[in-house]
Amino acid sequence: MNAPSRQTLTDRELRWLRNLARHGPQSSEFLLEVSADTHRCRDTGQRTLQKLRETGYLRRPPQQKQIAKADFNPHVYDLTPQARLYHKWLGDPIPVRPQGHWGHSFLTASITSALAIAAGRQGYRYIPAHEILGRSGATLAVPVGREKLIPDALFAIQYQTGFRSFVLEVDRGTEPLRSQAARKSLQRSLRLYHNLAQQDHLRRHYTLKSPLLHLFAFTNPTRAARCLEMAKEVSPGLKDTLLVQTVPEGFPRYEGDRERVCGEWRRNRERSMLVV
Repeated sequence: MNAPSRQTLTDRELRWLRNLARHGPQSSEFLLEVSADTHRCRDTGQRTLQKLRETGYLRRPPQQKQIAKADFNPHVYDLTPQARLYHKWLGDPIPVRPQGHWGHSFLTASITSALAIAAGRQGYRYIPAHEILGRSGATLAVPVGREKLIPDALFAIQYQTGFRSFVLEVDRGTEPLRSQAARKSLQRSLRLYHNLAQQDHLRRHYTLKSPLLHLFAFTNPTRAARCLEMAKEVSPGLKDTLLVQTVPEGFPRYEGDRERVCGEWRRNRERSMLVV
């Protein structure tokens, strides 16, 4: 394969591109935090991001203009075909990114990126989905009878004392809590995860040896509380592995996301735990 026309990307620029490839679209706040350990000047970082856009490696998704007060938010960046070609030329593995509605993917990417940044600063290793699936040969989608369950994200973290694996579901309040129809609902998601937990099928599908935790992130605190209540009813098998958190609604900001997702996740009304 011929190399892309520009072969002189710096280590920082490659870190940004690989972070976008791994997690999905993110604002400049998150990208600058990725390289904050080596480059502290944010003005220089903003100019470099703009240069990558001008040279065809980054783009600004038009959907960001649909977010409230868009002109006052940091720029959002994502990869261009040229950037993906560069990854392929480097021999990078094909990543597994959030799918579906752009706003949903954007929030999911912000959560996993914040967790990955925090893990690195703690001296832990964030293991993305493509490493897990590449080792096992599994698909992200998990068969559950005639249905399929597709987590919004799959990842693991290697701590100093061992590993934990995680599946993430992000709830922006766009689906009903319950539904008698065949559409997706919070109740249906909990029931599917419960069914998989009964036979430890999720861990076996991904060939995971480490404990598996189920993360549910909500933009609405009331829905987060209802999730814990519903779990007692429809998914008692998740009582020790279901962790719930609320994240700020609206445009994801690094400090707000970091404070929440890197804080304590509620396991039930009495117990909570840290992810990183």
